[in-house]
Formats: sequence, structure tokens, C-alpha cells
Amino acid sequence: MKNNVIALFLFACTLAFSQVPTDLFADNDLNNNTPTSVLAKIDSNGFNFDIIDAGVNSKYSEFGSGFFMDKLIMVSSKKIGALAKIDPNTNEAYKDLFCLDIKENGKLSSPLLFSRILNTNDSEDQLTFTPNQKTVFFTRSERGNSLEYKLYKATLEEGSHGNWINQTLLSINQEHVSIENPYVSPKGDKIYFSSNMNDSYGGYDIYVADIKPDGSLGKAENLGPNVNTPLDEKYPSLSLDGVYLYFSSNGHQNLGGYDIFVSRILEKGVKAPRNMGNTINTTYDEVAYFLAAKNKGYLSSNRPNGKGSFDLYIATNEEVKQSLNGFVMHSESKIHLPNTIVILKDEDGNEVAKQLTDDNGAFDFGVMPFEEYTISTEKDGYVNKTFNFSASKGFETTYSKNLELETTAPKIEKVNDKLAIVIENIYFDSAKWSLKEESHISLNKIAKVLTENPEMRLSINAHTDNKGRDTYNLNLSNKRAASAVKFLVERGIDKNRLEFKGFGETQPKIDCKSQCTDSELQQNRRVEFIILD
Repeated sequence: MKNNVIALFLFACTLAFSQVPTDLFADNDLNNNTPTSVLAKIDSNGFNFDIIDAGVNSKYSEFGSGFFMDKLIMVSSKKIGALAKIDPNTNEAYKDLFCLDIKENGKLSSPLLFSRILNTNDSEDQLTFTPNQKTVFFTRSERGNSLEYKLYKATLEEGSHGNWINQTLLSINQEHVSIENPYVSPKGDKIYFSSNMNDSYGGYDIYVADIKPDGSLGKAENLGPNVNTPLDEKYPSLSLDGVYLYFSSNGHQNLGGYDIFVSRILEKGVKAPRNMGNTINTTYDEVAYFLAAKNKGYLSSNRPNGKGSFDLYIATNEEVKQSLNGFVMHSESKIHLPNTIVILKDEDGNEVAKQLTDDNGAFDFGVMPFEEYTISTEKDGYVNKTFNFSASKGFETTYSKNLELETTAPKIEKVNDKLAIVIENIYFDSAKWSLKEESHISLNKIAKVLTENPEMRLSINAHTDNKGRDTYNLNLSNKRAASAVKFLVERGIDKNRLEFKGFGETQPKIDCKSQCTDSELQQNRRVEFIILD
């Protein structure tokens, strides 16, 4: 009766991980013989982890395997009862699935057996759930062979509290091939796992397969040489947004044994991995890393001072703060350009952040270590441009990058049935008639057209928005038009070729009356360059 009560009480989880290879339980020569030159190259690598005991460890092995209904599922060889079977490959009991409550500080409660249905006399290992938590994919060793795991699927009986039915051995399994560490993506459309399939690069590789609408799996695809090596890659998991792949490997450059790595999943494939650094990895084995929140998760390690062969730890990452700042400026004059739209995009072209440069043409973005970005600019009167940027450092820092833009050529077009030289807007200080420095660039375009066309004459007409008194706006616009004429004369244009007039608010480009938006007000504040002959 007691076992039935326990079984009804327990639930499963949403994230998944897998079985530790038996060679992890033995002494690993890599652990203590990594060359000093290699160790020196792997520092924090852009991470700042705090690692603490999860509070549930014993003299046996403990591995996290994800979450379900705010509980953590753990794989462990803890002995249950005096007649527990011993696995001759590990000299520990065959592994079972356990369920634990998570305390406020992230530490774990005492474990209870997860499921009397999924736990058997054989060795159970990592499991993973679809986002709706109604389907579980799990691994189980064949009877008498704990070195070979197969992938199964089961569904939660409607209305039950943990009664998993329709256990199915999936067709993706192959003879004499072990499938381990399943992990369903946050969208529920893919399953990642490790396996020693025939097309592996050596040992265990990371694979992915589509999950079809009927719950069956598509063809297993090897993630390729960016991720996989001639040695072993295991324990795949994803970030909560599905953008990053985490896994353990003893084949990439590491501190020793198995280290945890991260790769960005791009539309064009999986990017080459980065060692997650010496604040989480040691010269021993770190495996089964998975996230509970954006910067908090769990991992297992056989590092010294633990209680068993592999212990479960809480891993909290304090993000390394980095920023990218600079100025947008005109490429020739180096004049800074306010009100430029600057867009920061990630390596897949997704917008990360967007802002307008301030009055001094400055921008400032937060960026992540070792990420690749593009920065694009948009400004009326200037050629839209894209710049590449790489956050190449792993520590807290500020990068500086100035963005230089070229102007577009002025156009001669009809404006209200009159020919005009059309350029971007001319800017003045608020309620003043002195030209802003960026407007010098624009007026230089007018000076160039007039120089190239010595017979051309212009009427410079200034307009305001409808804020303020009519007489004030009329006087202000007249002074602004005069300022433009003064600038052109100083650039060598004969003043007899220039006329000017202020129209105040009498000729709005958009007749929005008292309901004008900021954009409409901006468009009504303008200077027009009308060709007289």
C-alpha cells in the first residue's frame, strides 16, 4: 500500500538528460593529466558560476533529469531495499527515477520513487517530456546489459496522477546501438539525444530527430563535426528559448574529463561550441547540465569533496555584463548624427535591440560575451549601412565602435507642382533659429547643387508646426529661412541667387490641426528649396 501511495504522489519533469557512460565511473587519465598550456587557455569564458551542493547527495550516483509540475526528476543508483540488484558494470545498484521537491533556495527535498510503472528491475535513465507533459520519452537498458539503452515513449493516462500507459519501443532504435540522454526542445518539435550510431564520428555523438504530429520520430540526424568529435559527446539540453545547445564532451578542448560546452543553434546549423569555462568545469567530469531558469540550473560532477561518485549541484550563473557604445557620424566631416535609428541583430538576423542616437549621436547596447552581431543604421539623407561586430572578450568590459555613414545625393523633384531640391529635413535647436551641426551636412548638398548649376536660383521656404502662437511661429520660420541663406552665402553662393520666406504654420504638409502626432509635427517642421528658374 505504501508503494502505491508513493507512486500516486510522484510526478515527472519537463527537461531531460541521459546516462553516464561507464568509463565515467572509472579513473579517467584525462582528469589529472591535462597539459598546463591547455588549462591556461580556458578561463571563465564569459561565465561566472556559483556551484553549491543540491542537498540530496549520497554515496551513490545522482544525476538530474529535468522538471515536471515544479518537481525535479533525478536518476540515481540509490539502493532501495535490501535486495537491490547490483549492476556489474558500475558496482552500484541499477538506476531508478526519483522525484524531489525544490525548495526556495533551489536545494532539493528527500527523494521518493518516481513511478512504479516506469521503474523496473532493469536500469532506467534520463527522461524528457513534451511541453504539454502528456508524453514522456525515456531510456531503459536491456535486461542484463546496462551498457546499451533503448528509447521508449509512454503517455499519461487521462485523469491519472502518474499512470504512464502505452509504453512503446521506438523505431529509431537500432541493434547493438545505445540511445541515451533524450531531450525534447521547448517547442516540442525536436528531440536531441546521444548515441553510438554507425555514422557517429567516434564514440557517442549528439543527434536530433523531428517529433511528428503523431508522436513518432523522424530520421536521426547527426549534428555534425562542429559539435561531435572522435571521442564522446553526451547530455544534450537546450536553453529555455531553444537558442543554445548545451552538452558534455571529452573530445573538445577542455579542463579534463567531460566538460560542459555551449553552441548557438543557427538557422544554417549548429555553431562551433565554447567551453563554459573554469567557474563550472573542473579537471574532473561535469555532465547533465540543464536549466531551471535563465541563469540557474543543475549539473552532476565527480569532483572532489562530494559524497558519492557523481553528485548533484546547483549552478547559478551571474551574467557577465558587457556593453557596446559609440557614435554615428558623417564619414567625411565626422559630424555626429543625432536621431539615427541603430538596430542590433543577432547572428540569425533577429532584432536584439533598437534605439535612436541621442543629441550627440551616441548609442549604447548591452551585448553577450563571444556573440556575433550586426549593427544596421537608418537615417533620412544617409545610405543605410550594416556593420559587423564580435563580442570577443569573456570578462566584464565595454566595446567602442563608431559608425560612419555616407550621405545620399539630393534629388530634383516636384513639390506641390514646383520643382525643388529635395533633401532630408533641416534641424534647428528647439524654439531657435540656429542650425544644428548635422544640418550643415544637408545644406552642403544644396551648396553643391548650386555650384554645379550656376544659373539656378532658389527660394528657401521655412515652415513650423502648429504649436505656439501664430505670430511667433511666423517670425521663427522667417529667421530659420534666413539662417539657411546665411550658411549658403558663407559657402560661396551669391546671395542674389537666393530668396527666403517664413510661412509659420500656414502651409502644413499634413493638415492634422489639433490632433497631430509627434511624427506629423516633425514632418510639418521643414525647410523647402524651391527652384525659381
